[in-house]
Formats: sequence, C-alpha cells, structure tokens
Amino acid sequence: MAEPGVETRTRSVVITARAAASFDPVGRSVATARAFVRDTLQGWGYSDIVDDAVVLTSELVTNAVVHAGTTADVLCLRTEDGVRVEVADRYPEREVPLQGTPQHFGSPDREGGRGLLLCAALASRWGVEYAPSTKQVWFQLDLPDRPVGIRSAGPVLPVELLPVADGRVRVAVVQIDRAGAIRAWNEDADELFGYDAEQVTGKQLTDFAAWPHTPGIATGIADALQLSRWEGSYGIRSSDGRVIAVYASHLRVRDVNGEPSTVCLLVRDAERAVIQSPQRTPTDTPGGGLTDSRAADPFEVFIGSPAPDDLDGLLQRTVERARDMLDADSAFLLLATDDETELEVRATTGLPSARQRFARVPVEAGTGRYGSARMPAVHEDLTAVPGAVPLLNGTGMRSVVTVPLKVEGRLTGSLGVAAEAAGRYSNEEALRLQFAADRIALAVESARLGELERLRRGSLSFLVEASDLLAGTLDRDQTLALMAQMTVPTLATWCAVYTIADQSSEPYLSYVLHEDEERIDGLKALLSKIAPPDPVPTPGARIWTAPSEAAHQSALRTSMRSLGLGSTPQLGSGIGTTLATAAAVGGETVVLPLVARNRVIGMLTLGKPTDDHFRQEILELAEDLSRRAALALDNARLYSERMAISQSLQRSLLPPELPHVPNVEVEVIYRAAGEGNEVGGDFYDLFPIRDGAYGFAIGDVCGTGPEAAAVTGLARHALRLLAREGFSGPAVLERLNAAILDEGARSRFLTLLYGELWPQEDGSSILKIVCAGHPLPLRLRQDGSVEAAAEPQPLLGVMEDLELYEQTVTLDPGDVLLCVTDGVTERREGTRMLGDDGLADVLATCTGLTAGAVAARILRAVERFAAEPASDDMAILAMRVPELHAQ
Repeated sequence: MAEPGVETRTRSVVITARAAASFDPVGRSVATARAFVRDTLQGWGYSDIVDDAVVLTSELVTNAVVHAGTTADVLCLRTEDGVRVEVADRYPEREVPLQGTPQHFGSPDREGGRGLLLCAALASRWGVEYAPSTKQVWFQLDLPDRPVGIRSAGPVLPVELLPVADGRVRVAVVQIDRAGAIRAWNEDADELFGYDAEQVTGKQLTDFAAWPHTPGIATGIADALQLSRWEGSYGIRSSDGRVIAVYASHLRVRDVNGEPSTVCLLVRDAERAVIQSPQRTPTDTPGGGLTDSRAADPFEVFIGSPAPDDLDGLLQRTVERARDMLDADSAFLLLATDDETELEVRATTGLPSARQRFARVPVEAGTGRYGSARMPAVHEDLTAVPGAVPLLNGTGMRSVVTVPLKVEGRLTGSLGVAAEAAGRYSNEEALRLQFAADRIALAVESARLGELERLRRGSLSFLVEASDLLAGTLDRDQTLALMAQMTVPTLATWCAVYTIADQSSEPYLSYVLHEDEERIDGLKALLSKIAPPDPVPTPGARIWTAPSEAAHQSALRTSMRSLGLGSTPQLGSGIGTTLATAAAVGGETVVLPLVARNRVIGMLTLGKPTDDHFRQEILELAEDLSRRAALALDNARLYSERMAISQSLQRSLLPPELPHVPNVEVEVIYRAAGEGNEVGGDFYDLFPIRDGAYGFAIGDVCGTGPEAAAVTGLARHALRLLAREGFSGPAVLERLNAAILDEGARSRFLTLLYGELWPQEDGSSILKIVCAGHPLPLRLRQDGSVEAAAEPQPLLGVMEDLELYEQTVTLDPGDVLLCVTDGVTERREGTRMLGDDGLADVLATCTGLTAGAVAARILRAVERFAAEPASDDMAILAMRVPELHAQ
C-alpha cells in the first residue's frame, strides 16, 4: 500500500516548457542547482512557488551530490497549473523501499532523509521512481489561484458619502512592453511624478517603483506585470527623491501583431476609489426578492464577497469597511506580536503616511481599562486624555473607539475608528464594531498565519543562500560587501556595516550600501559625521535615531542657507542632495550587534526611508542573518591574521637578499604552494663565509606549519654560524644533525644540499658539496651533457653519529649547477611524474642561457607539466660560471 501523499506513477499533463541541467558531485553544486531552479521559475513567472521549489531542490540535490556522491540531473517542467521538478541520481541502491514494508523517512533532525519529509510537507504531489541505473525523486507545486477583477455597480449615494478626491484628479497611464520597459507616459504621469516622457521612455519601470521587498510573501513587480490583471498599492520614486504612494490597476493586452504589453493606471493612494474595482455586495435574487440576510455569512456581509485572498488586502478592506460602517474619518488595524506585548500597524485609512505600516505601539499603553488594547475602549475627546491612543497623536482626531480582535481568548489584534469631532462615539458604536471584529478575527488570524508560513519558507531559502555565499569566501572586504548586498533591498532600503578591530578600538564605518546608488555617497558622508552606535552585545535589534535626526538637521540648515536665513547665505544645487539623503534615512533605523566568539566585532545597521518601519518578522530574519554574518566576518579576520603571520614568518626564514659572487651568476626562484596561510618547509641560502669563499644551501624540512618553521630557522642560522666558525661541510651538517635531534618530539627530518663555493682567477669555480638525502644537484656542461654533481648521503634528523663526506666539483666557464627541492622533481600529472630524468632533459636544453634564464625555463617546464596548481613548495637555485669572453 502506498504511503499517503506519495504517487507511485506520474500523471499525464501538458508540458509547456522545460529546462534541464546536470551537477557534478561536489558541494558547490547545491548552490548552483538552487540558482538554476530559481532563475528558471522566475523566468516562467512562477515567483509564488519559487521559495518552496528552491528548498526542496536544495535537499534533494544535497542527497545526490553529497550523501550519494553522484551526479545530480535536475529537470524543470512547466505545466498549465504549476511546475514539476525531477532530481535524479546514479545510486538507486540507496534506501529502496520494499513492497508491503512501511516507508520511514527518518527523523527531521537527521541529515539524511529530510528531502522526502520536506516533499511531503511542501509539495502538492511527489513521488519516487527507480530504474536499474538511476533513482528519481520528483515533486509537483501547483500555482495558487489568481482571481481577476469582476464587474459590478454600486447604488446611488448621498454626496457626503462619496469618496474624497482632489479637485483635479490625475490618472497616470503608463504602458510597459514585454521586457518591462516604459513605452508610453502621459501628462498626468508627468505631473504626478515630475518626469517627462523623454526621461523615462525605454527605462525599466522597476527603476522607479519602490516595491515592498519582503521575502516569500509578495509578488514582485516584474511578476505582477505579467499577470492578466492586477490591482494593489506600491510606491513610485519622484524626481525629487520622495516615494509617492500610488494605487495601481494593471491590465495585460496585446496589439494587432500579437505583441503583449501591460497598461498601468496609477493614482495617488488616497484616491484609490477612482480606479479600484468595487466588490460584490448582496444583490436581489433572480425572483426579485432580497436574499435572506439570516442565511448570509456574517464575515462576507462585513467584508464583501469575494474576500481578498491576501492578508494585506483583507486588512485594508477591513479598515475601509469599519470606517464606512461608523461614518468615521479614519480607521486603523493593528496585529499583535507573538508575545502579545506590542501591536504592529498593518492597515490604515484617513491617517497621515507617518502612521502607516509596521509602526509599533505597546498593548498596555497605560493603567486602567482604557489603557489596554485587550478591552474595548471609547474616548469621547482625546484632548482630555493626551497620549491615550499613541497612534493618533498629532493627527487631529478627537473621538475614537477601539476593540480587540481575539481568537480562542488570545489577543491577535486591535481595530479602531476615529473622527475629528468630539463625542462621536458611545458604547453602542463600540458594540457594533466589536461584533464586526468578532466576525473577522478568525479570518484575519488565518490569513496572518498563512503569510507567516510563506515568510518563513522564504526566510529559510534566503538564509540557505546567504550561508552558502558567506561560507564561500574568506576575504574580509568581500564578506562585508556580501553582508550589505544580502540585506539591500531584501530586508532594508539601506545598510551600513561598522567593524571593531579590538576591544580598545572605536567602531569604524567599513561599508555603506543604498538601493539607489546615487544616494550612497550622501549617506556615507552623513554617517561619517555622527558618532557610531554603541557596541552593545545584547542580542536583537535596537532603534537608532541619530541618522534621521542628523539628516533632518542638515536638511534644515541647507534649506535656511538657500533661503538666505543662515549665517552664510548661499544658493546651490546641494539642497536637492541633502533633502534626498534626509528622505532616504528618515524612517526607522535599527542596529544589530555582530557577535562572534563572545566578542562584539561590529554592528549591522539597517534603515528605511521616511515614515517606513520594519516589521517584526524582518527584524528576526535580520538577526538570524547577523549571527551568520558575524561568524563569517570573524573567520575572514582570523584567516587574514593567520595569512599575515605565515607570510611574515616565511619571509624571516629566507635571506633578505643574495650577495654578489665574483665571476658567478646566481638566480633563485621560490614558489610557496597553497593559499599562503601555511609556512612551507623549503628554504635556501647564499652567504659569504670569509674572503673569497661563499656558502650555499637548499633544503626541505618534513611537513609545514610552526614545527617545520622552527627546524627551518634552526638549520639556516646554524649553517651560517658553523660555517663562519671554520667547520668543513661535513662537520657543519653533523653538528646540525645533532642539534635537530636535541629538539626531541619537536624535531623534523631534513634533506639538505650544502656546499662551499670558491671563485678562481682563471674564471672557473671550485665547489665542495655534501648532499644529505636531498635531490642531487645537476651539472650542465657547455657541450649540453648533464650529470649529477654529487652522491646521495643520509638525511638529517633521523640517525645519530652521521659520517658525511664532501665532494669537490669544478665548474668551468659556461657550466651551470642546478639545485632544486623535491617540489620540482615530484611534480605530478595523474600517474606521470617529472622526476630526475625529466629535469635533466629540461636542463639539457639550457646550454648558453644565463642563470636567470635557466631558472625561469625550469619553472616554466614544471608549471606546464600539469594543469593543476602545484601542491608542494618549490625552490630553484641556479649558479653559472660565465664564459671568459662574456666577463
């Protein structure tokens, strides 16, 4: 018997588009697969289900490329009612369910098996299909219904009940082509927003629209332009930088050639009644009588049918109906936070824009019955009790009635209406409003929970991608940029990141970003003039008013100077920039601490434009992001410090410069492997011993890191000291061997080629060489022959009582002595290795070249031997005796 919710065979559907990609079994493929699915679905206009699809794809591809270790094939199929995504891997033997055996997907806390649990929770349909060589998991996500506008007519109303509008109503008509570019722009649009048609034609509407960027809960404007019909509110940035709230009605049309475009009608939000589609109300029955009101749904009677299918639409309809029901001048609806300590403004009508969305007020605003939002309250005259309703302070409203929204005894919100005249409301109006609130409370709470679930799904997808991006770099500057780019515009309009170098340092403004690039410089200048926020380690977001206050003061001073009222009157264009900056930071600003390893390493500052506030869910998401970002930033700091220490230590283990050796060309090339955060074990040295004699060495300590560095430092300095004390080459190495063994457990064995060089008057050079376990030095003669210049002897740091000997070699004019570490001879490409013979072949082609040219050719040959970067350090020491005619 099949598991509930699981389909064992696919349904016959009409496929309208498809996209496929394969991903290698490496960790980064998971992020690439998510991006592929997100881009595909957004390209199809399926933004409503993008977040769920990304989360499911992430889990299924992780199962394939990480847990199963195979290639993952992802196929996206667009159907008429949704999208189907198939993820196949090459490991069908894993968790094959047996017929008649119940399927157990495992615990949600277990790493494996979560993909099927998520499919069961999020997908409309899903299934698993097995083949001899593959296993395929697929899921189907259905599109939500998108009801279009309806046709209706309203009754004749008295003049005093008609909607209020300006004497000259302006309706902006904007036509958008299939690419989202503006093609038509009428005169009313010019008057409303301050742009003429030439300024905007050909530009994207998204360049001017201030769309609410809330992850997971709102349709994007690009998606709205693709729908057959759409209505709603958003903002348009005017030419002076202000955001004008508009109500829009979009209609998708096509011309005679079949080319689609979208016609947008825009009015000021306060005049939405001009173009807003009326809602259906109870009408006469076909028989001519009225429908029985007793059979009507009380919710539909108050809200109208059909009810809005989104929370914002439902709340806005509620306040409008409440205002009309009590003949009020304004109305407002607030939703309670999860802990029921605050109420968040979610919908208003008839109030200034400063009272708009997401402002917060306490549930318990004062003592007594009327000081709590948990009980109905009637205030006949607010001037007698200033501050009784904080939301209405400074609005001119005098009488107000508020009632709670409750579900199963729990406070979920508050609904209120207000009038400019005193004494308008009594307990009778409170009872009527409470009756309406009781009818809608359950529907509002259900819509709120649905929105919260969509937001959480979107937040999950957002945090998954953010974690991947932050984990993908250890560069501090790039981490700072990623932090800002992930928050703007998804979470905030602008962002600033402050960093703290150490406990005694002041916060430093490290990065600033605004969704409008033209505002970044002004914002950075403003923040540089004010004191940074205090580095408080307390988790959570806290309000910071300094930026908005400083911006308003600056704008006021600039305005006074431009009018000749200041101490230094002046006229200029700076006032526009100052006012635009003030508007950009005039809303709510919050600071989140960046805490890593129990230390505040910085602050993440998020801001909104004038009159805008953050919703609680966005602040919680920002707090979660700040924790991830803080750890990534601290990791980047630690990595940078470690790299700086390693590079400094590596430089200290190499000679600062090479001495000039008469009649001998010397060239050294050193290449450290890896990313520079580990100290290598290879080293070289060339130093004068006494007049006419020089010591040279090239060696390789086993391993890397501090232990290897200690032995390297010991070897290099001991060689110089012992050689200058007059010890021969074998004696120098024997004493060095004893010193290494004295290190005990910290010792490391060492391969070393050490020699002494004496330039001769006849142009030749005499070398005395000891090769202790190191790759043999090669001698290139003028005739092109290559031979080993020494014999192998035991390496150092392994045995006591070594008996070493030195060999004498004479370099004639034109001869070259090449010394390398094993990073050169052990260069590999698959099963091939360069080896001593390969190195000798390359050296044989270097006849007549200078020492520098020999070293460069050897390095080039090693690098070209394999495509992959070198995995071991390399040191190349070339010494050449020039020909007599070249001296």
